[in-house]
Amino acid sequence: MENVKIAIWGFGAMGSGMARMLATKKGVEVVGVCDMHPDRVGKNMYDVLEIEQAGRPDAIIRDKIEDVVYEGSCDLCLIATDSFTKKAFPKIKYVLEQKINVISTAEEMAYPQAQEPELAKEIDRIALENGVSVLGTGINPGLIMDLLVVCLTGCMTNVESLEAKRVNSLSPFGPAVMEEQGVGMPLDEFNKRVEEGTMAGHVGFAESVGMIADAMGWKVDKFEQQMKAIVTDVDRKSPYGFAAAGDVAGVNMTGQGYVDGEVKIDMIHPQQIEPEQVGVNTGDYITIKGTPEVNMSITPEVEGGLGTIAMCVNMIPLVINADAGLKTMIDLPVPRAIMGDFRDYIKGERKYESIQR
Repeated sequence: MENVKIAIWGFGAMGSGMARMLATKKGVEVVGVCDMHPDRVGKNMYDVLEIEQAGRPDAIIRDKIEDVVYEGSCDLCLIATDSFTKKAFPKIKYVLEQKINVISTAEEMAYPQAQEPELAKEIDRIALENGVSVLGTGINPGLIMDLLVVCLTGCMTNVESLEAKRVNSLSPFGPAVMEEQGVGMPLDEFNKRVEEGTMAGHVGFAESVGMIADAMGWKVDKFEQQMKAIVTDVDRKSPYGFAAAGDVAGVNMTGQGYVDGEVKIDMIHPQQIEPEQVGVNTGDYITIKGTPEVNMSITPEVEGGLGTIAMCVNMIPLVINADAGLKTMIDLPVPRAIMGDFRDYIKGERKYESIQR
């Protein structure tokens, strides 16, 4: 049986991290990469990453997706570009129409029906029409503040309310995330963007709340979220971001899902670059009130960058095996680390055909 064949669209911090992880796995190979960076285009992925090719075929980085992803070129495409469903939609549509499965890192794609119900229906229609499946996932949304919460409610006879809190570091993420979180901005500019509604902050609260509520059968009648700047009093530098003393080092996001007029789902998510520099300890915390009460603590946090990379890669066989259509993390089997041969996890005939360009 041929290796499971993967294409990657976007070769920033997340896309290149997925490539590195895939290079350590059995029975899977990257067959091509699409990225616009002029220093990468035309080069072999393995040379750019400076890692062993280990007998795998070249994976050339090209600036046109048509040269990388086309019908029969691969089993699945990892799209590691946008955060919002509207921006990711044209890319997802193109890949699905090539009859190729998709995993997207776009945060809103974790549960697109929460804010983009019509686009979610259209994505589902396109996937069904082409006999493939599409999933949005990552560490958050995708696992820590939603799927893990849902799993923990499984041991309860009654749930009264719940709180999911993630205190994390933004340092592993790339320039796009730095911009979205306001890292390095003067406080005045940050506050102005918040007022204008152009400050992204954490993307995914509405999706996490929607996933949890739908999984449990709660009807959310109102959703609210707030964001406040985390201002640093010392210079902080991460691989992809810098915040001078007095500027914004991250954002403190809070959100609430109301059921029958009461807050049933409470989200708390302060995130910043280099939190350890100012004595902030990272961690993931879930508190579920009900019978029995459930309290979970993970310290330090599950690292966001590696967690997102791993979630996307580890879900590859489950997405390939899935029935056609738009999927979410509550539709598929629970995620697990793929430590064996990827081919052993694939059921039935694969849609891949040996076609080369």
